[in-house]
Amino acid sequence: MVNQDLEKLFRRQQYRMAGRHSAVKICEWTKKSLRGEGVCYKQKFYGIESHRCLQMTPSVAWCPNRCVYCWRAVEKTMKSPESGGNVNEPSEVIDRCIEQQRLLLTGFKGLDRADKRKWEEAQEPNQAAISLSGEPTAYNRISELIEEFHKRGFTTFLVTNGQYPERLEGITEPTNLYISLDAPDSETYKKVDSPLLKDYWERFNRSLELMDSFSCTKVLRLTLVKGLNDNNLEGYAELIKKASPDFIEAKSYMWVGFSRKRLKKENMLYHKDVRAFAEKLSKLTGYKYKNEQKSSRVVLLAK
Repeated sequence: MVNQDLEKLFRRQQYRMAGRHSAVKICEWTKKSLRGEGVCYKQKFYGIESHRCLQMTPSVAWCPNRCVYCWRAVEKTMKSPESGGNVNEPSEVIDRCIEQQRLLLTGFKGLDRADKRKWEEAQEPNQAAISLSGEPTAYNRISELIEEFHKRGFTTFLVTNGQYPERLEGITEPTNLYISLDAPDSETYKKVDSPLLKDYWERFNRSLELMDSFSCTKVLRLTLVKGLNDNNLEGYAELIKKASPDFIEAKSYMWVGFSRKRLKKENMLYHKDVRAFAEKLSKLTGYKYKNEQKSSRVVLLAK
């Protein structure tokens, strides 16, 4: 389902295909952890071990949004599969992702500064970050995929833009559900996320309403782009109230990948700016400061 040109592009970016529509890539924080250079803020916030994380996607080229801040080549993606049922089995997706991850990690085995114990543990990942590229819920067997991960002893982080609320209804709950809250209102959402679906705002709000019914850990992640969506905190507060997450992550956009063709370096917020935004949001929502990681320019608020 991914054409040759797009697959070549993915390979140049160190992705590896895992079937017809899934892919895996070694996260920079996984590499840093193996080299003893630090860990992802998710380990600091939620106890996830970076070196055992499987960063994958079941829908590498499908997404109904083309966010301006995205580091991926969103201009080349489709909003949904062209063939509705011709997809790989969830077990096959996982098997192939683990296989490709191991191949990508091979070079670390002989690296002098790599932690050998961590490298051995990394051969058996136990955490799936279902968020690498594309929109995971565009894969029509996403619920079965999460269930299969759990059968294998994995914890799961499902990150969604909320454009397919019908896939969240009755889904096997992940360990952590993330919804990307990129805008405080419909007009800003259209500018920042460039949605391809006409009823994007209704779909997004329906996903926020559904979030409140989940019993797993729930997180709203705000990716802040200076001058585009770092305003109207009252609007954000209303949407947060609707979703009632356990945590809020306020994080700066990072000037990397293909986003450099759409935005400027100045569109990144300094960590102090993220902290100031989070403090104002805290006053409006009642969520309290919990943690932060300066290197990732992210602040965590908790209910």
